[in-house]
Amino acid sequence: METVHRPRSAAEWATFAVAVLLVLLGLPLLIMGAQLATLGGSLYYVLFGATIITGGVLMVFGHVAGAFVYLAAWLCTWPWAFWEVGMDGWGLLPRLFGPSLVAIAVLLTIPVLRRTQRKTSLRGSAV
Repeated sequence: METVHRPRSAAEWATFAVAVLLVLLGLPLLIMGAQLATLGGSLYYVLFGATIITGGVLMVFGHVAGAFVYLAAWLCTWPWAFWEVGMDGWGLLPRLFGPSLVAIAVLLTIPVLRRTQRKTSLRGSAV
Protein backbone atom coordinates (compact mmCIF):
# COMPACT_ATOMS: atom_id res chain seq x y z
CA MET A 1 0.00 0.00 0.00
CA GLU A 2 1.28 3.40 -0.96
CA THR A 3 1.77 6.13 1.61
CA VAL A 4 1.62 9.89 1.39
CA HIS A 5 5.01 11.37 0.63
CA ARG A 6 6.41 13.19 3.67
CA PRO A 7 7.87 16.54 2.62
CA ARG A 8 11.33 17.31 4.00
CA SER A 9 12.53 20.42 2.17
CA ALA A 10 10.88 23.77 1.49
CA ALA A 11 10.41 22.81 -2.17
CA GLU A 12 8.70 19.58 -1.17
CA TRP A 13 6.42 21.45 1.24
CA ALA A 14 5.52 23.93 -1.51
CA THR A 15 4.78 21.03 -3.86
CA PHE A 16 2.62 19.40 -1.19
CA ALA A 17 0.77 22.72 -0.73
CA VAL A 18 0.07 22.93 -4.48
CA ALA A 19 -1.22 19.34 -4.43
CA VAL A 20 -3.56 20.09 -1.53
CA LEU A 21 -4.66 23.27 -3.30
CA LEU A 22 -5.64 21.21 -6.34
CA VAL A 23 -7.78 18.91 -4.22
CA LEU A 24 -9.40 21.86 -2.42
CA LEU A 25 -10.12 23.64 -5.71
CA GLY A 26 -11.45 20.48 -7.31
CA LEU A 27 -13.99 19.63 -4.62
CA PRO A 28 -16.30 22.63 -5.12
CA LEU A 29 -15.92 22.33 -8.90
CA LEU A 30 -17.01 18.70 -8.70
CA ILE A 31 -19.88 19.29 -6.27
CA MET A 32 -21.25 22.51 -7.72
CA GLY A 33 -20.55 21.28 -11.25
CA ALA A 34 -22.77 18.26 -10.53
CA GLN A 35 -25.51 20.61 -9.33
CA LEU A 36 -25.12 22.68 -12.48
CA ALA A 37 -25.20 19.57 -14.67
CA THR A 38 -28.45 18.40 -13.07
CA LEU A 39 -29.96 21.76 -14.01
CA GLY A 40 -28.95 21.22 -17.63
CA GLY A 41 -25.59 23.01 -17.53
CA SER A 42 -22.20 21.97 -18.77
CA LEU A 43 -20.57 18.72 -17.57
CA TYR A 44 -17.20 20.41 -17.96
CA TYR A 45 -16.99 21.50 -14.32
CA VAL A 46 -17.65 17.97 -13.06
CA LEU A 47 -14.97 16.54 -15.35
CA PHE A 48 -12.46 19.28 -14.56
CA GLY A 49 -13.11 19.00 -10.82
CA ALA A 50 -12.67 15.22 -10.82
CA THR A 51 -9.54 15.46 -12.94
CA ILE A 52 -7.78 18.04 -10.80
CA ILE A 53 -8.68 16.15 -7.63
CA THR A 54 -7.06 13.09 -9.20
CA GLY A 55 -4.00 15.13 -10.13
CA GLY A 56 -3.75 16.59 -6.63
CA VAL A 57 -4.03 13.18 -4.97
CA LEU A 58 -1.33 11.76 -7.24
CA MET A 59 0.91 14.70 -6.37
CA VAL A 60 0.31 14.16 -2.63
CA PHE A 61 1.67 10.65 -3.14
CA GLY A 62 4.72 12.11 -4.90
CA HIS A 63 3.84 11.14 -8.48
CA VAL A 64 4.82 13.47 -11.31
CA ALA A 65 1.86 12.04 -13.27
CA GLY A 66 -0.40 14.16 -11.05
CA ALA A 67 1.12 17.35 -12.46
CA PHE A 68 0.62 16.08 -16.00
CA VAL A 69 -3.00 15.16 -15.23
CA TYR A 70 -3.67 18.74 -14.14
CA LEU A 71 -1.82 20.19 -17.14
CA ALA A 72 -3.84 17.99 -19.51
CA ALA A 73 -7.07 19.23 -17.91
CA TRP A 74 -5.79 22.80 -18.17
CA LEU A 75 -5.03 22.33 -21.87
CA CYS A 76 -8.57 21.04 -22.42
CA THR A 77 -9.89 24.14 -20.67
CA TRP A 78 -8.70 26.45 -23.45
CA PRO A 79 -10.76 25.03 -26.34
CA TRP A 80 -13.75 24.60 -24.02
CA ALA A 81 -13.55 28.24 -22.91
CA PHE A 82 -13.45 29.51 -26.49
CA TRP A 83 -16.31 27.19 -27.43
CA GLU A 84 -18.34 28.40 -24.45
CA VAL A 85 -17.90 32.20 -24.82
CA GLY A 86 -16.09 32.78 -28.11
CA MET A 87 -13.71 35.72 -28.27
CA ASP A 88 -15.36 37.64 -25.40
CA GLY A 89 -12.38 38.68 -23.27
CA TRP A 90 -14.42 39.26 -20.13
CA GLY A 91 -16.04 35.84 -20.55
CA LEU A 92 -12.68 34.15 -21.08
CA LEU A 93 -11.00 35.81 -18.09
CA PRO A 94 -12.64 33.79 -15.28
CA ARG A 95 -12.44 30.57 -17.30
CA LEU A 96 -8.73 30.83 -18.11
CA PHE A 97 -6.91 33.16 -15.72
CA GLY A 98 -7.22 31.15 -12.48
CA PRO A 99 -6.51 27.76 -14.06
CA SER A 100 -3.51 29.28 -15.87
CA LEU A 101 -2.06 30.66 -12.63
CA VAL A 102 -2.45 27.23 -11.04
CA ALA A 103 -0.83 25.66 -14.14
CA ILE A 104 2.25 27.82 -13.57
CA ALA A 105 2.46 26.60 -9.96
CA VAL A 106 2.01 23.00 -11.11
CA LEU A 107 4.73 23.38 -13.76
CA LEU A 108 7.11 24.55 -11.03
CA THR A 109 6.44 21.36 -9.04
CA ILE A 110 7.52 18.97 -11.80
CA PRO A 111 11.28 18.96 -10.98
CA VAL A 112 10.51 18.37 -7.29
CA LEU A 113 8.07 15.57 -8.09
CA ARG A 114 10.60 13.93 -10.43
CA ARG A 115 13.24 14.04 -7.69
CA THR A 116 10.77 12.68 -5.15
CA GLN A 117 9.65 9.91 -7.45
CA ARG A 118 13.26 8.97 -8.23
CA LYS A 119 14.13 8.80 -4.51
CA THR A 120 11.03 6.72 -3.78
CA SER A 121 11.72 4.27 -6.59
CA LEU A 122 15.36 3.91 -5.53
CA ARG A 123 14.30 3.30 -1.95
CA GLY A 124 11.73 0.76 -3.08
CA SER A 125 14.18 -1.15 -5.27
CA ALA A 126 16.73 -1.41 -2.46
CA VAL A 127 14.25 -3.23 -0.23
